[in-house]
Amino acid sequence: MRLQDLCRTYNIRFKKALGQNLLLDDNINRIMVDAASLTDADDVLEVGAGLGALTSRLHPLAGRVLAVEIDPSFMPCLEDRFGDLPNVTLFRGDILNHEVDKLLDEFLPGWRDRRRKVVANLPYYITTPILFHFWESDVFFDRFVVMVQEEVAQRMVSVPGKSDYGVLSIAAQLYAETDLVHRVPASCFRPQPKVDSCIVRMRNRQTPRYPDIAPRTFLKVVRAAFAQRRKTLRNALSNTELFGLDKNAILESIEAAGIDGGRRPQTLTSDEYAALAREALRRADHAA
Repeated sequence: MRLQDLCRTYNIRFKKALGQNLLLDDNINRIMVDAASLTDADDVLEVGAGLGALTSRLHPLAGRVLAVEIDPSFMPCLEDRFGDLPNVTLFRGDILNHEVDKLLDEFLPGWRDRRRKVVANLPYYITTPILFHFWESDVFFDRFVVMVQEEVAQRMVSVPGKSDYGVLSIAAQLYAETDLVHRVPASCFRPQPKVDSCIVRMRNRQTPRYPDIAPRTFLKVVRAAFAQRRKTLRNALSNTELFGLDKNAILESIEAAGIDGGRRPQTLTSDEYAALAREALRRADHAA
């Protein structure tokens, strides 16, 4: 049955508040699944299952699929389509309200002994919180293949000195090797959104990029700098009390890291932020 027919059969009304749009081109779902390189050794977590167009392509290839959907109006359709399949589990809820490891413990027992991937058309209004929810969880996912707004995708692969380079850019580099797979024009959706989309693939790092710095600690420095991105690094960090340090200690950390404090936060590389984090932590440990 066509997706448009499913909408009529189940009286589906797409909710703008939840960023819901119907993807008409199933070839896009095929491209996503191809980018995920699925085998029966994979457990897949899908966020925003909707009517199950992507789910229908995931379950024949993956070992198991946990499809999460926040909107109860979609559940009858999902249950009718996939409720009897042994390798598909449906869960209605908000992914941000659930710890990822506990969710997998409940619905995908034995997941720790299997490879894990996220393949999803992410709700655009909470794309960044969802990414950080997965990155900062206690669960390692081998790969993310997600569809996001093109603007967000460009931020994820941006480089120092560009206007869209920021916390998300550095986080994507920290946690993964990220590439853009396929641009998806707005005309592929109904109702048609005002922005184009993009499929992003993230091959997550199995070993930390900076083994001596906890990712959340590293990103605390980055977030502090970008909180006032129009200021120089020196001025942006001077009043933050980063790691409990006073202004002089922060300025000393910047200098010891070999960074010109007159530069803007968006000009620093990840390695430079790592050097700054090390120096700041060294002074914080000494002060303690």
